[in-house]
Amino acid sequence: MASTAGSDVERMEREYNARASIPDHPQIFARWAEQGAQVRRRRAGLIDMPYGSDDGERLDLFPTVHRTSPLLVFIHGGYWRSLDKSDFSWIAPPFLDEGVAVAFLNYGLAPRVAVEEMVRQQLKAMAWLYTRAEELGFDRNRIVASGHSAGGHLTAMMMAALWPEVDPDLPADLVKGGIAISGLYDLEPLVPLPFINADLRLDAAAARKVSPVHLPPATGAPLLTAVGALESSEFKRQTRLIHQAWPHNAQEELEVAGANHLTVCDQLGDPDSALFRAALDFIRAA
Repeated sequence: MASTAGSDVERMEREYNARASIPDHPQIFARWAEQGAQVRRRRAGLIDMPYGSDDGERLDLFPTVHRTSPLLVFIHGGYWRSLDKSDFSWIAPPFLDEGVAVAFLNYGLAPRVAVEEMVRQQLKAMAWLYTRAEELGFDRNRIVASGHSAGGHLTAMMMAALWPEVDPDLPADLVKGGIAISGLYDLEPLVPLPFINADLRLDAAAARKVSPVHLPPATGAPLLTAVGALESSEFKRQTRLIHQAWPHNAQEELEVAGANHLTVCDQLGDPDSALFRAALDFIRAA
């Protein structure tokens, strides 16, 4: 029995340890960081604005010239324990060129910060953006959340948020839609996996509490999901789970041909990709 349990853990670690299955992941991360730095040198942006007092509570905003622009909010991945908003600035330019402002959110990382606290930080960031929309130059009534991997999880949590309980001055439909790429929506399968839970420190109850599949969506806002065709069966199953749990919200599921768990994110910043075009149409309709 112990041997079987051990082999199950090993199998699930292979399913969920995306980096281990992508040998060139260091090169991909380095490319993202350099592309992000290039964008920040060439495009006007408001960088490292504090939305709270914690070191992780910072965001970047790239506005358009039109103060009525919709806002795409991007939440980075990294299994809740790595990467940074600055690694993803390259997503902004094609959206800016189409009249969509883009914000990138940071949050405290594990093991210093618990996943539940990360959720609270993202709630704070979204509320901060909403209340300052006029001075920052976008339409507060056209905010769409998005994210990749752990950021996909946090995107779904924003769609489940009861905003008037965060602040009575906030509308229930603060988030008009969500774009979740290769997200994790049920965190319970991660609990037995040492490679990640050594940092997350989740037990079953805590994992369930922050799993979108166990929470109702707060509104009827639409959800667009995407997953790479080369991703593991568990990441594909996670995407199916949120569609099953939120059938009235999860309206479209894209499987991106030739993409793995990291290169699928590249597609969001590629104006020639099907994912970018779907995201742009989604933002305009939300």
